[in-house]
Order: sequence, then C-alpha cells, then structure tokens
Amino acid sequence: MKQTNATPAAQRHVAVTPATGSPVLVTGATGRIGRAVVDQLTDAGVPVRALVRRSESAATLPTGVDVITGDLTVPESLDAALRAVSTVFLVWTAPPRTAAAVIDRLAAHAQRVVYLSAPHRTPHPFFQQPNPMAALHAKIEQLIAASGLESTIIRPGMFASNALFWWAASIREDGVVRWPYSAAETAPVDDRDVTAVVARTLYEDGHAGGDYVLTGPESLSQAEQVSIIGDVLGRPTTFEELPPDEFRRQTPETSRSAADMLLAAWQATIGQPAYVTSTVSDQLGRPPRTFRQWATDHATAFTEEPHPAS
Repeated sequence: MKQTNATPAAQRHVAVTPATGSPVLVTGATGRIGRAVVDQLTDAGVPVRALVRRSESAATLPTGVDVITGDLTVPESLDAALRAVSTVFLVWTAPPRTAAAVIDRLAAHAQRVVYLSAPHRTPHPFFQQPNPMAALHAKIEQLIAASGLESTIIRPGMFASNALFWWAASIREDGVVRWPYSAAETAPVDDRDVTAVVARTLYEDGHAGGDYVLTGPESLSQAEQVSIIGDVLGRPTTFEELPPDEFRRQTPETSRSAADMLLAAWQATIGQPAYVTSTVSDQLGRPPRTFRQWATDHATAFTEEPHPAS
C-alpha cells in the first residue's frame, strides 16, 4: 500500500532560519530521536536550546547547545527554556496529566511546535489497534490544535532500530529469533531519516499544517527482516515462530500492555502489505534508506555486546 501525503520539497518555498535567529527548543534532547535532532540542527548552523531533566545527562551534547533543566511534569519549570524561543520540537515523555498546562505554556511563548506523534490516524489495520499511547497522542494533538500554535505533526511508523532492541541479543547468541507473527509486514523507517525530516521542519518555512507519515521504502515481513540481517552479517539467521501466548508470558509485567498492543497490530496486518509513504523522499529530495542499508550500518550491534553506559 503506497501513499503520498506530503508536498515535495522542490515545490515548497523554503526559507532557512538564520543562525543568528532565536533558538529552537528541543525537548527529550538526550533521547533516541531528540539527541539526533540536536545534531542535525547544530550541523545546519541553527541555534539549539536543549531541555533536559538532569543536567548531567547533557554532557555529550554538542558544544554551543544551550542546556536548560526542566520537566514536562512540572509545567512552570519550562518557562526559562521557552524564553525567546519561537519554535519547539515536542517529544512527550511524561504522563498525560500535565499535557494541557504544558501546551498552554508553549502557546504563551512560542509560535510553532513540531510534535513527534504516531500514525494513529492512518487507515491501515496495523495502526488502528486501540492503545494508550495512541490516545495520548490524539489528546496532545487536539490540545495543540486548540492552542493557536502553528504545528507540524511527524508520524513515524515502525522504527528500523526496533530490530536492535528485539532481536540483537538472540542473533548474537545463536542466530535464532524466536518471535511471533513471522508473516506480519511492516515498512521499517531508518531513525536517521526521521530525524532529518524533523530537523528540516524545524529550520525551514513552509511546514505549518504539515502532517507527515514517515515509513521506509518497502513492505517486509518480520521473517524477511531477520533474513536480511543474516545476509548482511554473512551468516544464517533463523526465524522461529513463537506462539503469541508464549510471547506474552515471556514479556515482563511492566511491558505487558506494549506487548499486547504489538501482538494485536501484527495479527491485524497478516495477509496485506505494510502502509508505505513517499514522505521521506518528498521532504529530503532523496530516497529513504532501506532496511538493508540500516542493517549494514548497524551490523556490529548484532555481533558485539553493547558497551555499558558510563
């Protein structure tokens, strides 16, 4: 299922924010997506202000980034970070109870927000299974729409990097991935493509009102993804079908709701290809990275034990 849902970059009037302009505030600045967005912005010469919950976590941020301590659960703690800011990248990393107060504060200081959401409005069964995160995203989008802020909504599908969290340990151990729904198809999107699109929407004009669903370029079953990783590593990998009930039993209690959400989504998509959009190429003017490219660039993560955090 191939969809186009964005205006090609070549057809937009683009004005890049000058380096002397107001800083872009990045929330979740030390997380998987926020940290990479900080790098993309600084590489483009855009002044960045990073919101972090603990100052020590910002030690690896690039030189020149303005680091401010604040917490989405304490809306008044955001005031210092929002001073003289016109654009905010919002990654919601907190319970929903303070969402309305946070959006009110953003609207009082900033003009535009780019929100990292999910494809919960996408007409494909993989994304239509009820789950608490989809409800939270929908609520925050409604708050943003009612606030008067200009907004751009970024909706990445399944991240290619999930393969690291799900399968790397098993592949390192014996090359056998024991997992449910081998035939379920997704279109894994490279994290780097997501952050590149986010960064452009933060420092370019022309994205107000944008609603961008980001996917990889091809529909692949989970078994095909595991096979591609094996091809890249030059050694066989095997997908061993795991019954859903067994998968659920093996999941820690704290992650059970996420497991149920995934099981429902995988089951719902059996028998049809993944939802694929052209948004990455439309926005970046180049093809999105394939899952094979992603696996090649991350091959060592499937062969070497991760280094403990210092």
